[in-house]
Amino acid sequence: MTEDFKFQRRRAKLVDDLREKGITDERVLAAIGRVHRQKFVDQAFLSRSYHDEALPIGLKQTISQPFTVAYQSQTLNPQPGERILEIGTGSGYQAAVLCEMGARVYSIERVRGLYDRTMPLLRKLGYSVNCRFGDGMAGWESMSPFDGIIVTAGAPDVPGSLLQQLRLPEGMKPGGRMVIPVGGRDKQMMTYIMRMGEDSFDRIEMEAFRFVPLLGNTST
Repeated sequence: MTEDFKFQRRRAKLVDDLREKGITDERVLAAIGRVHRQKFVDQAFLSRSYHDEALPIGLKQTISQPFTVAYQSQTLNPQPGERILEIGTGSGYQAAVLCEMGARVYSIERVRGLYDRTMPLLRKLGYSVNCRFGDGMAGWESMSPFDGIIVTAGAPDVPGSLLQQLRLPEGMKPGGRMVIPVGGRDKQMMTYIMRMGEDSFDRIEMEAFRFVPLLGNTST
């Protein structure tokens, strides 16, 4: 059995597992099925790259559990051509899934070591992601407004700067939306936010998750 065929079978099984766990968006499942997750994990965990679990990637960070990536992607529901800001590039896996769904992805990473490793990896794999090293809590104002923002770390509150970078509603077109885990270090509630007006936002709390904390400023 070739290496490529082995991983192809594992991706297909992962997709089946995610479907059984409640992921219903076929666009999300198809994207998960196309992204080669083994390229984003540490070589020491290669054999577990298609297990539905978070894995260490060094620098006290992890690659998110595939279910979490699928859940956030399904909740955000990015459409082809939409401008999506990702807070926390990490391994690059979530950004790759968003790209496979046709989004125009902008991503910020605050850990220099991860940024230096992940940016060239995404390019090597053919994913056109606009990456930036910086403070994710501040967002990317010069590139705003965004149709969607996805935050891949737990936040104690929703940063006001990110809310203001969501696109305003225009006529019948609804405003931008955000998916962000909000809460303490032990547990966060996945929260869906839609911009309704200049200073008006709808907010829906969904299920509980556990993420690494969202931190300000930058680090090495």
